[in-house]
Amino acid sequence: MATGSVKVRSKAKVKGAADSRPVNVPTGEDVTSLHQLDPQHGILGLVLLLFCGTVSSYLCTYLPDALTTADLVRHPTAFIAERAWDNLQVLNDFGPKPTGSRANELGAADYIRREIEKVRATGHAAQSVETAHQTISGAYPIAFLGNPLTSVYRNAQNLVVRLAGREEGALLLNCHYDTVASSPGASDDGGSCVVMLEILRVLSRVPDRNRHSIVFLFNGAEETPLQAAHGFISQHRWAREVRAFLNLESAGSGGKEQLFQAGPQHPWLIGAYARAVRHPSAQTLAEEIFQSGLIPSDTDFRIFRDFGHVPGMDFAHTINGYRYHTRFDSIDYLTLPVLQRTGDNILELTRELANGDELGRSHVDGSLSDGYSVFFDVLGLFFVHYSARTARVLNVVLAVLSLLIPLMELCRPVRQLGGQRSVLRQSLVGAFSTVCGTGGSLLVVLIIANRLDAIGRAMSWFSTPYLILGLYGCPVILVHCLVHRLFNHWFEDKKSPLNLTQMVRSRLVGVNLFWASIIVALTLANIRSAYVLVGVLLASLMSTILTSVLGYQHQPRRWLLLHLAFQIPTLLWATKFYHLLLKLFVPITGRMGASTNPEYLVAVLVACFGLLCISYLVPLVGLLKQCSELTARLTVFAMIAFLLGCCTQVGFPYRDEANGEPSVQRHYVTVG
Repeated sequence: MATGSVKVRSKAKVKGAADSRPVNVPTGEDVTSLHQLDPQHGILGLVLLLFCGTVSSYLCTYLPDALTTADLVRHPTAFIAERAWDNLQVLNDFGPKPTGSRANELGAADYIRREIEKVRATGHAAQSVETAHQTISGAYPIAFLGNPLTSVYRNAQNLVVRLAGREEGALLLNCHYDTVASSPGASDDGGSCVVMLEILRVLSRVPDRNRHSIVFLFNGAEETPLQAAHGFISQHRWAREVRAFLNLESAGSGGKEQLFQAGPQHPWLIGAYARAVRHPSAQTLAEEIFQSGLIPSDTDFRIFRDFGHVPGMDFAHTINGYRYHTRFDSIDYLTLPVLQRTGDNILELTRELANGDELGRSHVDGSLSDGYSVFFDVLGLFFVHYSARTARVLNVVLAVLSLLIPLMELCRPVRQLGGQRSVLRQSLVGAFSTVCGTGGSLLVVLIIANRLDAIGRAMSWFSTPYLILGLYGCPVILVHCLVHRLFNHWFEDKKSPLNLTQMVRSRLVGVNLFWASIIVALTLANIRSAYVLVGVLLASLMSTILTSVLGYQHQPRRWLLLHLAFQIPTLLWATKFYHLLLKLFVPITGRMGASTNPEYLVAVLVACFGLLCISYLVPLVGLLKQCSELTARLTVFAMIAFLLGCCTQVGFPYRDEANGEPSVQRHYVTVG
C-alpha cells in the first residue's frame, strides 16, 4: 500500500476530460492520469479480444507431429502413426461397412483378424495374446432420443483380443469397425480401430507383462445401435474380468480426442488420466452437456455402464462434425497427427491403468467408486481435477472473497470521506448493469435470429462460422456498451468522493457480484460446470490482490494495465469455450431436425459466452471520453456480416467438396 496520500480537489473544468470530484492519490501522482481515455483506446479492447480468440482457436486445434517407421530406432515402444495410417487406408478402401454387409462381415472383419494374427506372430515371448471370434444374438431395452424401444440383434460379431496380465482384473478398450450405410467411416470409427491395433502391436512387443490384462474389443455392430457391445458385456467370458473401460468414438472428422464422459463416479479414473496423458483435452462441461441429451448421439459407454455396471471413459473427435455419417468421413480428410495424438494419449493411459493399483480392487473397495470429479484442461497445456466436494467449498469461498477483498481495498482510502456508501452503490450499479446488459443482449440476438429465419436466411453461418461474430457477437458487445453508458449517465453522482477510476473499479466489483451469484446458484444445484465461471472470477480476484500488493490502487494507469494483463488469461480461457461449443454445435445444427430452431441456439450460445469474454472489459467504457468510435466500428462489422449473410452466396448454408471443407445438407428419410 502506498503511503503519504493527500486529497486533491480540483474545481477547474478541463475540456472533455477533467474530473472535478475529490480524489485520493499519492503525493506526486499525475492528476491527468485520472482523466478519461481517448476514444481510440476502446478499439484496443476489441484487438485484445480478437488476438486472444485467435490464440485459443490455434491451441484448440494444435496437434503434435506424427512419428513414422523411421522413428522406431529411437522410439521402439512409442505409438507410430504411420503404421496405423497404413491400416486405416485398407479399412477406408472397403467403403461403407454397415452391419450385415459383405464389406463389414467379411472384408473389414477378416482384415482386422489378419492384423491381429500378425501381432501374435511378432509379439514378445513373454506376452500371451489370446483371440476370440464372438458371434452373438440377443435383445435389450433402450431409450433412444427419448423414444423407448427394444433392440433385437442376431449374429452380430465381435473380434476380441486379450493381452494377459499378471494379476486379476482387466481393462477393456473398445471401438467399432462397422459404419452407417452412407459413410466409409474413416474417423467413425476406423481411426479408433487402427489406434487400438497399433496399441496392441506396441504392448505385445515389450518384454514385461502388464500387471492387469487388457481386452481389445473390435465390435461389428455399434451403429445399429450399440448391439455388439451389449453382446460382449452380457455374454463373453472375458467380460467378467473387466473392471474399467476406454471407449474410442468419433462425432466428427479429426482434431483432438475429447474426454467427454467419465465414471459414473470412480474419480480414480480421472486421477489416472491426469498422471498419464501428455496432451489433455477434457471438460466436465462436455460431460454435462452430453448427458443432458442436447447431443443427438450415443455411444457404447452407455451399454458398458448400464448393463455391465463398469466404470470407464468416453473419448471422441468432435471437430468438423459436418462430415459425421457422410461420405466425406474418409481418409482424405484425416491427417497423421490426429492418429498420433490419440495414440499417444490412449497408449499412456492404457499403461497407467493396466499397471495401477486401482484396477484390481475397484470392484471391492467402495472408497474408489465414491464421488464425482471436476476436471478440465487449460488450453490443452495442462490438466486440473479435484473432487466435487472440494469444488463446492472452493466455489463458495471464491465467491465470498471476490466481494470482500475488493470492497475492503476500495473502501479503505475513502473511509474518512464517507465514501463506503458510494462504493457499495456503484458496485450494485455494476451488477445491475451487467444483468440488464445480459437480458438486453439475449433479447436483441433472439430478435435477430427471428428476423433472419423470417426472411429465409437461417443458418447463413453454417458453412462460414466467422459470420457469427458479426451477426451476433457485435450486437452483444454493442448492447452491453450501450447499457453501461446509460447507467453511467443515469447514476452519475457529482457529489461522490470517488474519482473516475474508483467508480469504474467499483463497477467491476458489481461484475464480481454477478458471477459470484451465478456460481453459488450452480454449486447449490450440483452443476459441476460452474468451474467455467470460476476461472473468470479467479482472474479478477488475483488482479485485485496484486493491485493492492503493488500499491497500484492509487496509480490508475498502472492499475488499468494490470487489469488488462489479467484479462489476457481470462479471454484465452473464455474464448476457448466459445470455440469448443461452436465447433461442436454448429455442425450439429445441421442434423438436429425440426424440433429446435438452430438460429436461436447459436444466438443464445453467443450471448452467454460473449458475456463471459467481455464482462470485465465493458465497464471500462466509463474511462472513455466517448465510445462513439467503438460503437461505430462494431456497427460496421455487424453490417458487413449482415450484407454477406443476407445478400451474397457466402450466406448460403451448404457447401460441396470443391473448397475441401464440405458441409452438407441432411434429410431424414423413412422408407416404409
